[in-house]
Amino acid sequence: MADGKVMPEEGRRLLLTKAGAPNTIEIGTYSPESPAAGEVRIRTAFAGINFADLMMRLGLYQPRPPYPFTPGYELSGHIDALGEGVTGFELGQAVVAGVTGGAQQTHVCLPASQTFALPDGVSLEQAAAMPVTHMTAWHMLVHLANLQPGQSVLIHGAAGGVGTAALQICRIKGAGLVLGTCSGHKSDVVEANGGVAIDRYNDDFVSVVKQHTDGRGVDVILDPVGGKNLRNSLRCLASGGHLFVYGFSAAAPGKRRAFLRALWAWKQTPRFDPFRLMMSNKSVHGVHMGTLDDQELMRSYLALIIGHMQMGAIDPVIDRSFPLAEAAAAHEFLHDHKNIGKVLLDMS
Repeated sequence: MADGKVMPEEGRRLLLTKAGAPNTIEIGTYSPESPAAGEVRIRTAFAGINFADLMMRLGLYQPRPPYPFTPGYELSGHIDALGEGVTGFELGQAVVAGVTGGAQQTHVCLPASQTFALPDGVSLEQAAAMPVTHMTAWHMLVHLANLQPGQSVLIHGAAGGVGTAALQICRIKGAGLVLGTCSGHKSDVVEANGGVAIDRYNDDFVSVVKQHTDGRGVDVILDPVGGKNLRNSLRCLASGGHLFVYGFSAAAPGKRRAFLRALWAWKQTPRFDPFRLMMSNKSVHGVHMGTLDDQELMRSYLALIIGHMQMGAIDPVIDRSFPLAEAAAAHEFLHDHKNIGKVLLDMS
């Protein structure tokens, strides 16, 4: 070790090699770089997996680097090298970071300004499960919707990573009625986090929302599905309400690319008329945290969320961690909607 740097072991990383099924995933090796001035290098402990990674593997997500590439938007680990001029961090320190890509590898160099030191009481697993899910939910519910006590919320995919994060944030903000769609066998996790579960396969969520709100609709809706689901979401949005679109899972119902199914989902997606939105006092927001470049804003989210984690108000729901070598199985697990909460890659 010299000048705050150590020579790391050979690195390993997940590679998306071409558009296709999970069996196109490869695990490659590489020589980790030393951090540049102002950067730290993190020896990754855990990296999060998100549905965006699956969509990129299928070739249905933008922006996406050319194949082959390493995906991943979030990681936790320990600093194992410091670039010139870095202050406020030390070797071996536990940290978390949200990145624009490349998190699913054993060594990651990034600006120190994008790195957040973990306080006592927040584990590496909890930390890796939080940046994408909780910052996405916080951005929509708190920053954009300005969720107020007593307001009503509908969360699609409420038993998933962003969904469980949103349920906990709704509780922090004192939301009133919170409804969540999920598979029937996942109802318990929605209700345990303060929501009213709606069976996504057997219930008409529009009718359920109308029944619970005396026909008014809900104030805020989070929709990562798109297609016909988004059209129906708009039907149960209250006057003055906010509808957030942050995914298009309807275009990727299976493990392989299905262009006809994706095209059909696109045709079913509503086209928003600004004048109708104006007359009904409704707003539709598109959210893509991967292209949000306001680092100060995201850093403020991380600080607030970690503070709530320390107080026990936020506790990321983690389903399981897969070893890096089993990344394809992790993708299968998410495609099959088996997860409750977050899925991680164990990079150790």
